[in-house]
Amino acid sequence: MPMSVRPPQSLGQSLQNPGGFNVLEYELMSERADTLRRHGLKVEAALAALKAWTADSQSGEERERLLNAASDAVWAFFIQREICGLKNNRDAIQRYGIPNEVIARVGAVPK
Repeated sequence: MPMSVRPPQSLGQSLQNPGGFNVLEYELMSERADTLRRHGLKVEAALAALKAWTADSQSGEERERLLNAASDAVWAFFIQREICGLKNNRDAIQRYGIPNEVIARVGAVPK
């Protein structure tokens, strides 16, 4: 039999001040926003590394590795955006300049 848990009423009242501001919800929103920022920085770094790849100095295998790393970073970023309530990723794709070849690999698991 599943059991539900709720905080004691005294605790629930202390989380909300008389004006209706919920301190716990504010902290959770702050954490989600900070996590989204960190994922955005990872996307920027992964895309910069991919853009810096050159055929003369690096192998095709290295490019594959960079593509996979970029797609993994973008996938994690998209998931975090969804957690924050941002369902449409078109603006992020445009803002970060995410190439189609990275988008095509988002969510794919390399062999």
